[in-house]
Amino acid sequence: MTLSTPLLAAAPLVAGLLGPALVGAAPGPQQADRPAVSPVDTAKRSEVVEHTAARSPADLQRVIDYWTPERMAAALPINLLDLVSESGGLVGDLTGEVGKIAGDVQELTGSAGPGDGLGLGGLTGGASGLTGKAGVRTAPDLSGAAAKLGVPRHQAATRPQATTLGSRWMTGGAVARTTGRVFLTLAGTDFVCSASTIKSANRDVVVTAGHCVKDGTGEWAANWTFVPGYGLGNAQPHGQYAARRMFVAGPWSREGDDDYDIAMVALAPWRGKHVADVVGTQDIAFNAPRGGQAFGFGYPADPPYDGEHLVYCAGRLRDDPHGQTRDQGLGCDMTAGSSGGPWMSTFDPVTGRGTITSLSSFKYSDDQRTMYGPYLGDAAKTLYATAQRA
Repeated sequence: MTLSTPLLAAAPLVAGLLGPALVGAAPGPQQADRPAVSPVDTAKRSEVVEHTAARSPADLQRVIDYWTPERMAAALPINLLDLVSESGGLVGDLTGEVGKIAGDVQELTGSAGPGDGLGLGGLTGGASGLTGKAGVRTAPDLSGAAAKLGVPRHQAATRPQATTLGSRWMTGGAVARTTGRVFLTLAGTDFVCSASTIKSANRDVVVTAGHCVKDGTGEWAANWTFVPGYGLGNAQPHGQYAARRMFVAGPWSREGDDDYDIAMVALAPWRGKHVADVVGTQDIAFNAPRGGQAFGFGYPADPPYDGEHLVYCAGRLRDDPHGQTRDQGLGCDMTAGSSGGPWMSTFDPVTGRGTITSLSSFKYSDDQRTMYGPYLGDAAKTLYATAQRA
């Protein structure tokens, strides 16, 4: 959809998870009923835009080699809440924004020297420490600051809960293998998102958010790789799968339309094995009934989370109260890095299997306790049909 005011001017809706929240914005007026959709509009909405991420085995190996443990640790979480450029892209001047975060933290907690527990990668003042010696931008670790500021940490629940705004997933099962972290580069900066494998003919497809693959109307992501079952102490338990082809819906590529913030990626095998054969898959459904119970999963990386654990939210879905999208909301306090994580209905907490009907996409700046996800309709179905044949 097209927003009437620039997002950096505190418009209430921001697609993507790229940094500090724009808080205090008032919800916009509800939209009038949408006009009838013509056959031409339907065709445009079902259009699939494709990008070839790797053309040769050498390209794939370069991506695998790019993601050293140091780069993975330094990658920034793609945020639901900020850094939208006026040109229509989602990635703004990240270095300046990260520097602003560091300055704010210094002001709130005092000097940010090495002994202050802020983990700013050698930051001793200003933003000079935010760029690594090898030219890799690093994000400030604000977990220490969060503790000082009284920000509560998420709780680990031993048994799955039917309603939770955010708890660590401790039960294992299929979802602990099929959900993973995504590592990518946009505008020269390394980011992280979340994604899930889905059942597909080629056994290679994962589903994630559109903004985790293409910067709205802007550029495509580079160095895109999926790490299923990512976990603290065992970052790549099931391998690392580089993208070979990427697919987004036409309205996302042309307009950054939040209703179509969906992407599917066909992965290359890891050591000769398809991702589905290694970790399994989840089902996916299109044009499913709205509402009902859902479980959302992802790897949130901003405080109080650290990106090292699979986290879930659970509750009843509800329509966008502002009428600005066809998305549905789920009570959820997951933060940056959870973008693209799967939402499942008919989910069985014992087996960890369910049916994906949406994914984490955006939050309104005045309601950080509700996540919104796109409705998977005909456009998503066409996207899936194309990706599974790739």
